[in-house]
Amino acid sequence: MQRPELPTIIQGGMGVAVSGWKLAHAVSSAGQLGVVSGTALDVVLVRRLQQGDPDGHVRRALDAFPFRDVAKSIMEKYFQADGVKHGERFKTRSKLKIKIPEALSDLLVASNFVEVFLAKEGHEGKVGINYLEKLQAPTLHSIFGAMLAGVDYVLMGAGIPRAIPGILDRLSRSEAVELKLDVKGATPEDDFKMEFNPRAYFKEKAAQLKRPDFLPIISSFSLAKMLKRRSTGAIAGFIVEGPTAGGHNAPPRGKMSLTDEGEPVYGDRDVADLDAIASLGLPFWLAGSFGRPEAVTQALASGATGVQVGTLFAYCEESGFTPDIKEQVLDLSNNNKVDHFTDPVASPTGFPFKVVQMEGTLSEKHLYEERTRICDLGYLRSAYKKANGDVGWRCAAEPVKDFVRKGGEADNAVGKKCLCNTLLSSVGMAQVQTSGELELPMVTSGDDVKKVARMLRPGHDTYTAQDVLDYLLEDVI
Repeated sequence: MQRPELPTIIQGGMGVAVSGWKLAHAVSSAGQLGVVSGTALDVVLVRRLQQGDPDGHVRRALDAFPFRDVAKSIMEKYFQADGVKHGERFKTRSKLKIKIPEALSDLLVASNFVEVFLAKEGHEGKVGINYLEKLQAPTLHSIFGAMLAGVDYVLMGAGIPRAIPGILDRLSRSEAVELKLDVKGATPEDDFKMEFNPRAYFKEKAAQLKRPDFLPIISSFSLAKMLKRRSTGAIAGFIVEGPTAGGHNAPPRGKMSLTDEGEPVYGDRDVADLDAIASLGLPFWLAGSFGRPEAVTQALASGATGVQVGTLFAYCEESGFTPDIKEQVLDLSNNNKVDHFTDPVASPTGFPFKVVQMEGTLSEKHLYEERTRICDLGYLRSAYKKANGDVGWRCAAEPVKDFVRKGGEADNAVGKKCLCNTLLSSVGMAQVQTSGELELPMVTSGDDVKKVARMLRPGHDTYTAQDVLDYLLEDVI
């Protein structure tokens, strides 16, 4: 029997600011679980401020941030009342590293607070935030910022996040936390880790913070069982994601094989054993092509608490995609012309990544090849042990000569795309590089993108998050 306080619909935490606070606010206000994307929020915050924050939402949230000197410093450095001019570069911030500078620490904490604060403002619904386990450097500071704003759920995929539940426990008591950093070339004797101490903010007056529930995003029973048994704290349930979901997908189990078109081949081994997962005694939600009312009822009949849906929400009015991207995708869908590709090499993380094939985006081979490779944001960089024993950082999407100089293999750089820049472009925050080159967008969606136009009512060319919820829950009593 489903507990009444648990949501039937979890809105996916998509991309960089696609699942922004406006979308999460709309879903949570309606009684389901709205989720903000926790990726690159520090850059999202400073670019919103540089765009003039025309509706004043970011400034209102910063006014509520409990550490006034931090908010003031951020405003003084980044706010531009008139907004950046056409062709003008956004100001940059320092890259993430193992010892995060104070100013960047402040940005990480404040930006996660702002996003959750705005998503929760003015209603009693619950809000979650989604992180990627592979993006380890900003994790501790980011979670703390979200907890300051009272986030209700933390979701995490793209890895094995067994350390996160214990980190949530300690942060709720304002205790220092650490997270082991995956460093290529490290030996058992090495002790590379990210560290964060809330007392740097609270000083002597440490606060008790609400401990959010933790939902790892998994693709197999074996991972679910391991996380339940070996995680450092309590898990509230699982999101079981299949390979038709958008964004990063888990690689196929076993040796990678590709179709004639070059997509990864998924088989029976990649289908999660739901009966086994149910036997663990925790709630679970199904993700990946569950954006239909009959799929929701089928999921509930299988023992799931509900479903996580991303793609239908991605093109609603409240999502962060630019209006022209939404219009183009809906038009393609309406004319049965959507083509999407599960790219095994696009992401520097090494995870397969779903890409909608669209004109004017980096999905077009010639535009990808014309782009000057640069790594100026650095979220998807991998840590490696340098010859002198220090930690270095490299990204398979950076200039190939730089990647090779840092010990990377040139073959691993082939086809890699700068997701950091292209995903920010998709939400209207494209950087103008020093060369004058404008970063182009790229769109990621699950398989449901082919039929997303079904959400449009006759005579309408847009739809809302409430429309999605009404559609998904039409058969649920």
